[in-house]
Parts: sequence; C-alpha cells; structure tokens
Amino acid sequence: MTVVVLSLAPHVEDRLLPQLLDEGHVIAARPAGATEAAAALDRIDADALLVSAAARHCDATLLGTAAARGIAVVVLAGSAAEVEYASSLGVTDPLPADADLRDVIRRLERPTEGTAGEGASRPTPGRGRITAVWGPVGAPGRTTTAIALAAELAATGLRVALVDADTVGAAVAPALGLFDEAPGLAAACRLAAAGALTSAELDRVAQRHRGSRGGFSVLTGIGRPSRWPELSTDRITKVLEACREWADHTVVDTGFNLETDEEIVSDLFAPRRNAATIAAVRAADTVVAVGAADPVGLARFVRAYGDLLELVDTPTVRVVVSKVRASAVGIGPAGQIRASLLRFGGIDDVTLVPNDPGACDAALLMARSLPDAAPRSAATAALRRFVLDHLAAQPAPGARRRLVRLRRPQPV
Repeated sequence: MTVVVLSLAPHVEDRLLPQLLDEGHVIAARPAGATEAAAALDRIDADALLVSAAARHCDATLLGTAAARGIAVVVLAGSAAEVEYASSLGVTDPLPADADLRDVIRRLERPTEGTAGEGASRPTPGRGRITAVWGPVGAPGRTTTAIALAAELAATGLRVALVDADTVGAAVAPALGLFDEAPGLAAACRLAAAGALTSAELDRVAQRHRGSRGGFSVLTGIGRPSRWPELSTDRITKVLEACREWADHTVVDTGFNLETDEEIVSDLFAPRRNAATIAAVRAADTVVAVGAADPVGLARFVRAYGDLLELVDTPTVRVVVSKVRASAVGIGPAGQIRASLLRFGGIDDVTLVPNDPGACDAALLMARSLPDAAPRSAATAALRRFVLDHLAAQPAPGARRRLVRLRRPQPV
C-alpha cells in the first residue's frame, strides 16, 4: 500500500484516480492547487506525489517541499506549453498526461533527473520567471508591493527586472526617482514590434536602480496615459518573453482593469486600453493579487478576484493584503480578514502585510524601495517572508528522494 497525494488537472485525475484505488493505494489528499498540495505534504507522511505540469497544480515550492521530504514525484504534461512549464521548473522529462498507470509506476520506481530533487525548483538557464503584481481599483499598494518584491528578489542574488505596465497610472519611475521622459517599456515595445528586441537592447533602454542589498533593472512606464496604444497585447507579450532571457526574475507592475468590454463594442483590430494588464497577467508564472485591508478595499478585491481567476488559467495566484490595521477592521484584524476572504472569496491562503505608513512615506521621500528605506519595518518583514516562501523558494540542500514501489496489495 502506498500513500499518494494528487495535484492533477480534473480530466487527468478522473482517469487515474479509479485505477489507483483499484490497485489498493491510499489517496491521502486531492488538494485544489499547488499551495494546498505543499501544505498537505507538510502534514501527511506521503510516499508519492502525482502532479500536472501547470502552475495551478505544480510550482517550485511544491517540488521543493517534496524533495526536502524525499517524496517521489511524477509530473504529467499534456501539451507543449505544459512541457515548457515543467522545463522551467527543472523537470526535463515529464510523462504524457495520458500515460498509462504502469508507466507512472515505472517512473516512480526509476528516479528521473530533475523530477524532484536538488535544483528542481530552479528555472533552466535562459528561462526566467515572471511575476505580475495586480490589484483592484483603489490604490491597494500594487506599486509599493512590486518594488519591494523586486528588491527582495535582487537581495537573493538573482538578476531582477521590474517592468511598469500600468497604462492608467504608471508610478514606478517617480517612486524610485528615475527619469521617465523616454519610457523604457514603450521603447522595448517598439523594438519588439520591429523584431529587434534583444537582451543587449533591453540593457540599453532600461535604467538601473541600486539598492543596499542588490540592484535591479527597471523598464519605466509611460509618463502620459495617452500613450497607452503603444502597449499592445502582442508587444507586451514579446517584451515579457524577451525578459525571460534577460533576467532571472521579472516583476511586472500592472493596472487594475481586467475588463475586455472593448472587444465587445468594437470588432476592429486595434489596441485595447487594458491590453497591457491582461497580457501581463496571462504571461506570468505567478500573479500576486494585492488588496487593501479595509471594508471597501476587501469588497473591491473579492469582486475583482473572481474576474482574475476567470482570466488566467495557468498562473499561480497568491493573495497579499496590505495596510492591515485594527483601526479599519476592528480587534484581531488578521483573523477577521482571513475569515472574510474565506467566506466571500474562497481564499484560504493569504499573506498579511501590517500597515506602516511611516515606512512607506520614508520610501517615497528617499525614492527607494520599502526594504531599503525601512529594513526593520514589519511590512518589510512580511514581504520578505513572502518572497522567500513563494517566489525564491529552493529545495533543501542535499535532499534525497525516496524510492517507492507501488504494488497490488496481497490478499489476506
């Protein structure tokens, strides 16, 4: 008897689950996503993990958790995009999603390099990760969060890029004291349209922000909202694809609007105002959804969160609630916020960032990131933990996987 945890796409689970049960194996958990699967591995003494090669069902943190616990992992990929995603996690030889159970068993008995072990969560060379920071209308803290995430990722030693793709209120350049009369993202988009965008060109049009623990490159946004037609879907997609070759991790600060009504009212092939935001969240490996910790901010977040989930099928969505304080929510704000998000949004995994207006004001005054301006702030500590746990997680060094043999139980 083998204890198995499943994190599979529904059609794959529907096929394999009856076969596993018929073979007499114990299905210890069938979590809804990669985050829940990692949590299940922490509390269950599992022997094997079967995952689909999609960000919703498998991510670096989950593979790192499995590697640290010596749990055998089989990754199933059903398309070229899923094979590419598996490769970005270091899984070089995933099984087809329609593989027979016997092939799955053989893979578990024969460890495959890169399936679950040291280095499994690291992107392959030339395939950097993309994190989009999104939030609803109402200034929940998208730009502050995006800058802080870029700074904390840079502090881990990664080559990091920060892209301002907000077509309504681009604010990265003024927040960091950078010159934005010749916006770097617009220049990159023009080069992408001409087929001339290379890493060398990105180095040329980007600006460098130097932090106390590490610097990162910045593609500044458009200074005038009227220039939004320059940031079309095709151009943004090509720029972000080039960023995967240019940087180890790219953080994209997006706008708030996810509406696609423009495509309904006009059938002309023309740029869309919300195209940059929609293209960025669709191209991302991880979407960080930021909400404000007050009654209005949480209501806006819950309403828009459903639209986000309908828009992006592949990326992992992680929720961050900023400006947490009792004065706006009441006694025990953390518990109240978690309960509200679970009840009204079905969200059970959330990172809470304490309110620290003094630290945020210092960052704006100094034109620095929050970690540089206030390294001991509680808000900085919360975002640092978030980065280490979810964006820069690595498997435990020297982790060794455990061989598992799936056998049909013997009759008693």
